[in-house]
Amino acid sequence: MRKTVLLLLTCWLQFLAVDSRAATFQNPINDGADPFMLYYQGNYYLTTTRSDSIRMSKAPTLAALKTATPTMLWKDTNTSRSTALWAPEFHFISNHWYLYFTATSSDNADDHHRMHVLESAGTDPLGPYTYKARLFNPTNDHYAIDGTVFQQTNGSLYFLWAARPGHVLYIARMANPYTLLGNGVNIPASGLGCDEVREGPIVLQRNGRVFLIYSACDTQKPDYKLGMLIADEKVDLLNPRSWKQHPQPVFERNDANGVFGPGHNNFFRSPDGTEDWIAYHAKTTSAYTYHGRTTRAQKFTWNPDGTPNFGVPLPLSALIDEPSGGAK
Repeated sequence: MRKTVLLLLTCWLQFLAVDSRAATFQNPINDGADPFMLYYQGNYYLTTTRSDSIRMSKAPTLAALKTATPTMLWKDTNTSRSTALWAPEFHFISNHWYLYFTATSSDNADDHHRMHVLESAGTDPLGPYTYKARLFNPTNDHYAIDGTVFQQTNGSLYFLWAARPGHVLYIARMANPYTLLGNGVNIPASGLGCDEVREGPIVLQRNGRVFLIYSACDTQKPDYKLGMLIADEKVDLLNPRSWKQHPQPVFERNDANGVFGPGHNNFFRSPDGTEDWIAYHAKTTSAYTYHGRTTRAQKFTWNPDGTPNFGVPLPLSALIDEPSGGAK
């Protein structure tokens, strides 16, 4: 009897140890750049830049995303938008998923980069998808990348992106998830000591304020970083004066942790809704290069003044608890 009890206790302790190990993960969780990730109905869904196509990974945990086989969502045969498919994002609006991405022509012409949107047939993030439209600013239909959407509490839908001249941030109201309503407006944003690029806009909304997080600097530099603009949620967001610049970077390189060029991010909530997380790409070298950018994720908190506190990018050696309330 005593041997049976000891055996059962040993098995139970071993189970607890395995269960505890399964509830953690280590970065990176994907070998791609420009991540966009959401938790939806029991699984995490992740897209990254793959250049020749759009693929999505699905897994019940962040640890499992490392080995998840991605599903091919889109590979375009239209030569005007078949190359350099960058920064895909997927947003659930009006009972459909809308997948926004940047692409250029088959000759890989830099000046031909434009923004496009796909629409899902139903509510599955994995699609299938059909091509819906090209999104463009009627007064500045030139190089445009990194589109994202967000909705004000009054129901107004907005589109944010990066455009030339100047590689700066623009905002426009939307008539629907695939059509801009009127002209885009430039939102001035500091380069935070690195003025050549502002890109990758993404929005956090909390306690009546809109936090516009953006990437600044040349992506190949180790100083690629995140800046922040803040606006009251109820003001005219198309008025550039509505946005106030946060004076310092909110997320940047950490040489001690071996993390360089952290940026182009998005945000997601834990499965139980109690935690806020940031997904971003970074690299382990200070060399001037695009290569080696990988997707990482970590939890963030909020300051007493109501602004987000992203902390510092964690080293790849960090063992991180899975988001609260998810699968183990």
